[in-house]
Amino acid sequence: MTAAQQIIETLRGGLVVSCQAYPGEPLRSPEIMSRMAQAAVLGGAVAIRAQGPDDIRLVHQTVSVPQIGLWKIGDRGVFITPTLAHALAVVDAGAEVVAIDGTRRSRPDGLTLQQTIEAIHDRSSALVMADAGDLDDALASQDAGADLVGSTLAGYTPSRPRTNGPDLELIGQLAGRLSVPVLAEGRVHTPQQARACLDAGAHAVVVGTAITHPTAITSWFADALTADRRLDNRRGGPPTGEQPQTGPADEHRILAQPVPDQFEGTA
Repeated sequence: MTAAQQIIETLRGGLVVSCQAYPGEPLRSPEIMSRMAQAAVLGGAVAIRAQGPDDIRLVHQTVSVPQIGLWKIGDRGVFITPTLAHALAVVDAGAEVVAIDGTRRSRPDGLTLQQTIEAIHDRSSALVMADAGDLDDALASQDAGADLVGSTLAGYTPSRPRTNGPDLELIGQLAGRLSVPVLAEGRVHTPQQARACLDAGAHAVVVGTAITHPTAITSWFADALTADRRLDNRRGGPPTGEQPQTGPADEHRILAQPVPDQFEGTA
């Protein structure tokens, strides 16, 4: 079995934990993210997804599981490892798999997706994970030579609506049409949703916010505890002695809060 085959087999049926913090947040440091990665591995993660050369380098030094590395530049358009230079820097930092934008959009350095993937393969032993937004992206990424395809950008490009939870329909389409492994990623907030991704055909599941982003997780709990109060304020408050009435739809919104917009992003 080759090294690449070993990595793909290691991922099979497993949990990949994305350890990332947003700029300006208290946990934004390579040391903290490397410790987060160590904790995730102790919990059963079969691989880590990390962002930026500094984080990737330290994670590589502190955990033995494979690492999917990326480098986010900005937050609009093609921003996930947008150029070949960024991809090679991710590989140099120690990532065994480099995640790149796998959409059909133009890339900042003028290279095509196929040229980018071919150059990564020519200049390194790293695998390439293409972060796709829809089925056509995924098929084009496979044709371009991607070793793995993720549903990472589903709902973050105009081609598909943003689902409350993972895009299981797309994951099923990818699993049914692609010959390369499919990684489910994006808005996986519960163990049950992670299991549903595997049942839909995913090779592995990537979870970030719901495990490694305490600010967002805290906001989910805080919002759930204050939901009735906020509902009262919108309605002007219930009459004295009466409790606000909620139906099944309201209860679902309270128990399954979506990630607040400022924390959504991609894993």
